[in-house]
Amino acid sequence: MTRLLPWPAGVFAALAMLAPTPAHACAVCFGDPNSAMAIGASWGVLLLVGVTAAVLSAFAGFFLYLVKRSRMALGQPVKLSRPSQASGSM
Repeated sequence: MTRLLPWPAGVFAALAMLAPTPAHACAVCFGDPNSAMAIGASWGVLLLVGVTAAVLSAFAGFFLYLVKRSRMALGQPVKLSRPSQASGSM
């Protein structure tokens, strides 16, 4: 059986985890939520979510474009929307 860590390292790691030290938060989490740094971090998160959504939307749009082009090349009618159901059952 192979040991991953020697036993002194394991003892030190266990003592470090059990030591009652206070958790130190960063300036954004610990400070004023209305500070410039916290507001900038919030805008940064929103920007990253927006960029991710835009890239994923462009990716999906490209595949819809490929579906349309392949149907046109095969001579099939191009319909990308679902047909409306006039007789809806509720």
